[in-house]
Amino acid sequence: MPPAGPLGERVRMGRGCRGLRAWLLVLGLCLFGTLRAEVPLLLDGHSRTGIPLEPHIAYYHDVGGAQTLIDAERIQREGRFAPLPGGNAAFGFQPGAYWFHVRLLNRNRNEPRWLLVQQYALSDRIDVYTRQADGRLDHLSGGDSLPFSSRSIRYRHPNFWINLPADRPADLYVRVQSQSSMQVPLTLFTPTAFTEVSRDAQFGIGLYYGILLALFIYNLVLWLSLRDASYFWYLLHISAFGLVLLTLNGLGFEYLWPRNTWLADKSVPLSICLAQIGMQQFARTFLGLRERWRLGDRVGLGMIGFFVLLGVAATRLPYNVATPIASAAVFFSIAWIAVATLVVLRRGYKPAQLFLLAWSMFLLGTGMFTAIAFGLLPKVFITEYGVQIGSALEMLLLSVALGYRYASLRNENERIVHEAKTQLEHKVEQRTTELRSALAQLEDAHERLRESSQRDGLTGLHNRTHFRNVFQELLANSQQTGRPLSLLMIDLDHFKQINDRYGHLVGDECLCWAARTLGVVLQPHRALLARFGGEEFIVALPGLDLQAAACVAEDVRQHLRDQPCRSGEHAITITASIGVHAIQREADNDSESAIDSAIDPALQDADQALYLAKADGRDCVRTSAPEDRRR
Repeated sequence: MPPAGPLGERVRMGRGCRGLRAWLLVLGLCLFGTLRAEVPLLLDGHSRTGIPLEPHIAYYHDVGGAQTLIDAERIQREGRFAPLPGGNAAFGFQPGAYWFHVRLLNRNRNEPRWLLVQQYALSDRIDVYTRQADGRLDHLSGGDSLPFSSRSIRYRHPNFWINLPADRPADLYVRVQSQSSMQVPLTLFTPTAFTEVSRDAQFGIGLYYGILLALFIYNLVLWLSLRDASYFWYLLHISAFGLVLLTLNGLGFEYLWPRNTWLADKSVPLSICLAQIGMQQFARTFLGLRERWRLGDRVGLGMIGFFVLLGVAATRLPYNVATPIASAAVFFSIAWIAVATLVVLRRGYKPAQLFLLAWSMFLLGTGMFTAIAFGLLPKVFITEYGVQIGSALEMLLLSVALGYRYASLRNENERIVHEAKTQLEHKVEQRTTELRSALAQLEDAHERLRESSQRDGLTGLHNRTHFRNVFQELLANSQQTGRPLSLLMIDLDHFKQINDRYGHLVGDECLCWAARTLGVVLQPHRALLARFGGEEFIVALPGLDLQAAACVAEDVRQHLRDQPCRSGEHAITITASIGVHAIQREADNDSESAIDSAIDPALQDADQALYLAKADGRDCVRTSAPEDRRR
């Protein structure tokens, strides 16, 4: 309660003033809304191109999409409808429904019927309400969620006959709800004006598809003649993109699937995916990415796979999900083709110049069309039909580029044939040289293989077979020249105990160490050293008699004993028993068969001397001399 007295009186007066100001504000808004609603758009019927409604209509965004005409009329009376931003009726992909309102006054008594055309073919549901001056309501519905036959006339864009009696104002309400891009370019036509405008539009579309058909037939003949894969993928590109424009222009719904509303809804993302598959595959083939840029070829294949998967998913996904993804992916797809073209061009592929010019035209046109879909550009002639203009120029230039590419390939083939003829002898000589080199390498490899077959795999010493072959030559030379020739048969003492105690790997290290030690000691004597088997080694000493050979054997024994073999932390002392035998010259017995038959007895005598050394306690040298045998 306000306080009593003068203070309370001032409080009550303040409240009254604030209430009066509020009522005056509401009344002003209502009067402003009424005045706006009562200013009609005058129709005189003299326009030959139609009357665009964007500058005159107001709109309201019903985000929930549940409001009815009664709600829209109430909201309009409250002044909550707003002018189009910039006079542009393209809002991009938006939820809910949009309401549009304009008051019309027909001044032409000869034209009581007007045609309202929504010049965008992909809206799902359009409801047109005409509230006449006497309160009567006319209602028509259209859009590609309804069969094509529901339209007032057979035309690619949704259209509605509007009854406008002369000199009687009428309120026009249009409700649009769509999963597609919210583009609502509304135009009113008299029947005469619509006939003229549609004739010109149909002529332009027919001219465009006539160019596509001519290019298709021309390149089909070339493909059938040349069997070049580039022409086939170019045909797919033309066909797929022609299908995209048939869908976007509403001609697909008009001529191909007028009763199939599901296909009318899914045809946009499906045709976009098919077109991008054709574009990417054509670019890969034309630019030869597999040969010129392997990474770019893999990226192109990845994009083809993406659009295949998106096309399959588009049959299940909602339109307002699949179409924005497909539309946005077009930017990346075309931009990637431009990048691949630049890379191939920098690598010296000249036909890519025309290809880049063609793709620039297409990129510009498609970019403008997609920007309209997202509400980034206003819908004017150059942006609305930029994709047709750009694609027509692109396909003409691509056709020229294909011809240029074919001519380049033909010239390249002729050059190759000419070079093949002029350089045939040089190439034959080159191949002959290469063959000789290959034979020499083969002979060298054979020699290395033969050498490898004569070596012991563990110690690297010659093996028993090689020793026998070379020893036969030494024996023959000794018999012919009378020079002495001696044999050492060496056996490492108690080697099994080394294997048992330290393991076979350490035992192998000991064998290798013993082989190296023998090689160092015997090198000054030009000895023939070989591994005879296991821990046994055999040595041929040309030019040394029994006594000298025994001294060498003692030297070998001392070196083995005095220098232990080191394996990791182990120092292993290795001793050896050595048998020495000197081969006696036999007169008139130097034939090859006699020499061959003398090898085994010599080896046996050396082996007997070795057994004598083992019998005498090992780590010693014994000879085949009679005094050693008696011992």
